[in-house]
Amino acid sequence: MEFLTVDEGLCVQCMHIGPYDEEPATVRRMHEFMAEQGYALDISDQRLHHEIYLSDPRKTAPEKQKTVLRHPIRWE
Repeated sequence: MEFLTVDEGLCVQCMHIGPYDEEPATVRRMHEFMAEQGYALDISDQRLHHEIYLSDPRKTAPEKQKTVLRHPIRWE
C-alpha cells in the first residue's frame, strides 16, 4: 500500500453504477461530455486516470457496485 497526495487539477468525474465490465460505456459518455464542453483528455505521467471503489465486490451485487471514475482534462 502507498499513500499519495495528488493535486488533480481540472477533471471530469462520473459515478458508475454497475459491473466493472460496463465501465467502458461510462467512460465513452465522459469523453463525449468533455468534447461537447470544449475539453480534451489530459492523461500523462503526471496526470492519471483513477477509480474510487465505493462498494465491496465481495458483498455487493455487480449491478449495484459504485465506482467513481475520474479523468484529468484541459481546455482544447
